[in-house]
Formats: sequence, structure tokens, C-alpha cells
Amino acid sequence: MTPAGDFRSSYRADTTIFPTRGSRVALLIGIAILCTCPLMLGRYELGLLITIGFMGIAALGLNILVGFTGQISIGHAAFFGFGAFASALLAEHHVPVPIAIWGAGLMTAVVGLVFGAPAARLKGLYLAIATLAAQFILEDFFARARWFTGGVAGRITEPYTVFGVSFDREETYFYVVLAHVVLMFLAAANLMRTRDGRALVAVRDHYLSAEIMGINLAYYRTLSFAISSFFAGVGGALYAHYLLFVSVEAFNILFSIQFLAMVIIGGLGSVMGSLMGAAFMVLLPELVQVGADLLAGSAIDRALKLGASISFLREMVVGAAIILFLIFEPDGLAHRWRLVKAYWKLYPYSH
Repeated sequence: MTPAGDFRSSYRADTTIFPTRGSRVALLIGIAILCTCPLMLGRYELGLLITIGFMGIAALGLNILVGFTGQISIGHAAFFGFGAFASALLAEHHVPVPIAIWGAGLMTAVVGLVFGAPAARLKGLYLAIATLAAQFILEDFFARARWFTGGVAGRITEPYTVFGVSFDREETYFYVVLAHVVLMFLAAANLMRTRDGRALVAVRDHYLSAEIMGINLAYYRTLSFAISSFFAGVGGALYAHYLLFVSVEAFNILFSIQFLAMVIIGGLGSVMGSLMGAAFMVLLPELVQVGADLLAGSAIDRALKLGASISFLREMVVGAAIILFLIFEPDGLAHRWRLVKAYWKLYPYSH
């Protein structure tokens, strides 16, 4: 519980990640509970949690670009795919997989710099078109560069191995993803407390005022692309070593829109919202499938033919979720969670 009064007397205390000792303890308890999931959940449920993990890392990178810096990107899936193929290539050349994952993130950051440098001087619709061009350029590169991607046949990846111990099952790979999630989210939270992080937010809030204060707009916009690409590359590498196979067809424009939906639904400019949005987007199709199974054989099923069109129904539900969140909850799930916490914190004097 937060004590009565405001005892923060420094900027460092005001920007701390954990405002109270209880919040720090709650995080540690939550991580400890997650560590017990392989003992209680099946492989399918663990697979969903693993997917939420690496998708959340990639969505966090996009949130740094879109939510914290105010840029736009419709090509995030291409950088996610580049990280997956880069890690697979490094592992094939006998680079240990734990090192290959971070190496893939750095390689993807370099690619993000290449596309971010010209895009840094654009804004609005022009920037969206530039990132869309990056999506199609990388898609064409994936299809043609067989030495890098394996072409249409795809590329087989190596399992995550440390000191001869292979993490090739959901029960073990879950801990790998959990460790990367904790590390990457703590890194992003600390980044926003630094001078560079505050500069990124200043560029988002009012770029003219930021420039007057001496912030180099082109530098920080390009930096945001590199950081976003790094997170996407690490997430893609974790994806590659989980499935043990990477295909060119997976990283299309629809996948990029899905990443954008995670950021919008989770909350723009929120570190925790990125993970909440990823969880929402991963679990929503599962809930749609459960609903379709419950309606199987009913009059609604015969009218809508849910069994034959369930894949299209999933896409419709995702689109409807984006529209509804933009209308009724534009600040995302993270904002709603803050309101819920504030209500119980002030109850019964929540006015």
C-alpha cells in the first residue's frame, strides 16, 4: 500500500519502476507463479504462453516506435521475420543459439537503421507508406535470398541448447522465453527513464518543442527504428527456435497489422500494455474457437456456417476488436487496468 502523502523528493524517485516495496514483491511473486506453470499446465497451454511471450517482446518494440516516439510502422512483421531467419542462419554456422538470438537482434537493428534513416524525415501518411514499402521489400528479399531464408522451402532451425542441455519441449522452452521477457521488459522500462527515453517521448508529444530544446529529431526517430527492430529481431529469433522451422509465407502484411493491433489494444505508450495486447490477440482466436464449438449444430451454426468459415470469423473478430477499442477504450487495456487499481486504492472514497 502507498502511504498517505507524497514523499517523493527527487526526479529519480518520481520515475522509479516500482513505486512501492509491495509492487516489487508482487512482481517477484508473479514471476514465481509463472515458473510453476510447466508443472500445472499442458503443452497446448504452455504453447500459448510461449507465443504470448515472444509476440509481447516484438509488440513492445513496436510500442517504443509508435507509442513512445509517435512514429508509425506497417512493416513490423518483416523485421520479426528477419530476426527469425538471421538467428537460424547464425545457428547453422555453429554460433550457439543463446548468442545467435541476440546476434539476430543486432542484425535486425542494423536493417531497421537502413530503413529508418530515410523514414526519419517523414511523418504521417508518407511514413506509413515508407514502412509499407519496407514490408514488401523484405518479403521479396525473403523469397529470393535462398542462402538466407531457404527460399520457399523455408529453413530448419536448431533447438535452444545450453551446455549440452536442449530446451526443445514446451516445458523447458517456457523458461527460456520467460527469462527473455523479463529481461526485455525491464530494459524497456529503464530505457524510458533515461535521457534518451525522455527525448523519444518529447518527439512524440510535440516535435517542434523538442527540436527547440535541442533534441535531434532525425537521430531519435532513427534510433527508435533501430530499438524497435532489435526487439522484433529477438522476438522473431525466439519464435524460430520454438517452432524449429521458419517459413517465408508467415511474415506478411496481415501479421504486421496484427502487431499494430496488439499495441492499440494493449495501450500506446505503455510497457505493460504491450504484453497485455499480445495476450489479448493470442487468446482471442482461441475464445472464438471455443464459442464456435459451443454453437456447433445450433441454428446459429447452420445460418452462419461457423465450421466452414471459422478462420474468416477470427479475422472479423480481430478487426471488430480494434474498432471497438478505438471507439470505447482508445487508451487500451493498460489504462483500464490503471483505473481498476486506482478505484480499489481509493475505495470507498473513489470520487
